[in-house]
Amino acid sequence: MIGAIAGDIIGSIYEHHPIKTKQFPLFGQGCRFTDDTVLTVAVAETLLNGGGYLTQFRNYFLRYPGAGYGGMFRHWAHSTNPMPYNSFGNGSAMRVSPVAFAFGNIEGVRAEARRSAEVTHNHPEGIKGAEATAVAVFLARRRESKNQIRSYIQSEFGYDLSKTPDEIRPNYVFDVTCQGTVPPALCCFLHSEDLEDAIRNAVSLGGDSDTLACIAGGVAGAYYGVPPHIKDEVEARLDNELKRVTTEFTNRFGHPRTAGGSLDAT
Repeated sequence: MIGAIAGDIIGSIYEHHPIKTKQFPLFGQGCRFTDDTVLTVAVAETLLNGGGYLTQFRNYFLRYPGAGYGGMFRHWAHSTNPMPYNSFGNGSAMRVSPVAFAFGNIEGVRAEARRSAEVTHNHPEGIKGAEATAVAVFLARRRESKNQIRSYIQSEFGYDLSKTPDEIRPNYVFDVTCQGTVPPALCCFLHSEDLEDAIRNAVSLGGDSDTLACIAGGVAGAYYGVPPHIKDEVEARLDNELKRVTTEFTNRFGHPRTAGGSLDAT
């Protein structure tokens, strides 16, 4: 979860100013949490305290109305009777990482990822993106090999994860769909050396940088652990409420490993 939030914050300043290089300040001036972080924490809050995804998403939207939500989600959140809007946007995938820490098996992770998605993103691609991302985080948390993670995601979800970031980068353009975001984000993790490298890979594609990095960072944080200097930078940019829920979630479901540390038995 912390890795996902780190990716969102780091990528935030490049969403509308895309870059095609890995050489950039890790926490550049003006970087901040966006709707990716807000809704990730909303998922964590739901897993902690219930209330339902619909209610928690709307509550968090009202608390953080200027976080940069998409137009369809904003309309949904303002509605007096919000209904799923058949979206296959990447919003279902960017917010799902906490699910992977709250369940002990793939079946549970996939079922909960679906529930978290379908209140808004009930299109099959929107649901698939959420499930694939949550499963990737779950397998990374268990420290399955990258080849095993790649093989499972490809066979179960049909995503092509064969390309490297260097192969993706030249022709990649801004894409807010699950099918255009989740596979390249996972490739950025699969061809990384640590959490920072995964996030740099994702931002350097030059697309929807905060969401690409949120997804890649969520998987990489579970796999490699979160270095203390990144954790500190993240916490410095969260307000008290977001920090409280994040801390409560990690206390209940297992602290993220620090880089180089051992896997929590959660």
